[in-house]
Amino acid sequence: MKTILAVVVLFVCLYSLFPGLPANTGSDLVAKGEDIFFNETFGGNGRTCVTCHRPEDNWRITPAFIATLPDDDPLFAHEFMPEFRENFEKADLLREWGLILMNPDGFDDLENDFVMRTVNSLRSVRTSIEGMPHEGMENQLDFMEPLTGWAGDGAPGDGSLRSFAIGAIIQHMPRTLAREPGVDFRLPTDEELDALEAFMLTLGRQEELSLPLPLKGDLALRGQDLFIDRDNKNGRCNVCHINAGASSLQASVLPQGRIVNLGSIVHATGEEFAPGKPTELIPLDDGYKDTHQFNTPPVVEAADAGPLFHSGFVKSVEEAVDIYNLDTFRESEVGIALTRRFGTETDLSASEVLAIGAFLRVINALDNIRETTELLETSLEKGILENERARELIRRAAYETEDAIIVLDGVNLHPLAVGRLRRAEELIHSAREATFSRSGHVRDALVELQRAREILIES
Repeated sequence: MKTILAVVVLFVCLYSLFPGLPANTGSDLVAKGEDIFFNETFGGNGRTCVTCHRPEDNWRITPAFIATLPDDDPLFAHEFMPEFRENFEKADLLREWGLILMNPDGFDDLENDFVMRTVNSLRSVRTSIEGMPHEGMENQLDFMEPLTGWAGDGAPGDGSLRSFAIGAIIQHMPRTLAREPGVDFRLPTDEELDALEAFMLTLGRQEELSLPLPLKGDLALRGQDLFIDRDNKNGRCNVCHINAGASSLQASVLPQGRIVNLGSIVHATGEEFAPGKPTELIPLDDGYKDTHQFNTPPVVEAADAGPLFHSGFVKSVEEAVDIYNLDTFRESEVGIALTRRFGTETDLSASEVLAIGAFLRVINALDNIRETTELLETSLEKGILENERARELIRRAAYETEDAIIVLDGVNLHPLAVGRLRRAEELIHSAREATFSRSGHVRDALVELQRAREILIES
């Protein structure tokens, strides 16, 4: 009895000494959502939310990452569960292209009525779904519902992020293709949906950028000018990606002439018909309500979010920018509207494409640094009884740092910043393995991250 009492007293003393210990706060809902996201199968086939939205792969899943998984991973349920041999996934398209089978129009004709899409990243969903206020514009929530998924059809019912989880469970997690609630899976409770939404809303950026940024480097600065296109000459990117986010601007969306920030809204850009897409392998995707419209994604995270677009056939941000030089774009609904508005078709030179790509890579790397910094600073707040949580945060910080390196080094941008980032990555790995010197390694990594940031942007 004395031994048990001594342990209890020691625990109470430790709790008072280390403010980073768990407490019953508002963060409990987020923590519950994270646990559900990572571990809950909802009585289904073994898949969880994290099966397709991996933190180490930017909260989505790509062919390169899929190639590292063991054959018994729940992602490959269609390969080892007889009930999923047909009409659940397309094995070749999943492994080679990272495409997931979807039935947005329902499950009545599984053999013929399906589309193949890449997995959406869940980073920055807070800003992407609802849109953020911008220069006095009204927000889309004044008059329309949010749109989730690649074509605004990712959630049943109200289209919200909360309902997105319901659609994912029914589509991806059942025991059989009958998809009978209570038999093939269980539906989440209201409390679980609240927790999942709270967790997903914490991922990535919590606010939009405010362009222009005081970037360093002539190429990225030129790319930023082209992206914003103040003189309305050519780039026009900012029309559909305000501040490089998912929000679009349309000045005449309502009869009253209100100027509205649309948030993430569907547009027809002709990407579905672009040359180079393997249409013999990937069936035509009619998009939102058979209009060939798809959601506008944020582009802050685009450089490390590839393969890009809903069909995943574009591998880099430079290729993605060049899509808007094609006749398939110029002849699309959006292309025609932009030509009418500005008087000329989009016609970016090769050097302009590279400049915009450099801009997108730099803002992506800056966001990686922001995310890494926040993860490391949060790890420092964890007390002695939260070592495992601290290590997990540090592990995620390593992913973000590696992404920043890849994004910049891929086209030889800012090699001095890359050098600082590589040093930060080494320190982060040392911190994860350390027991008593973890905090020192983390603080040294934070210094290197700040030095890398200062190479990319004015303080």
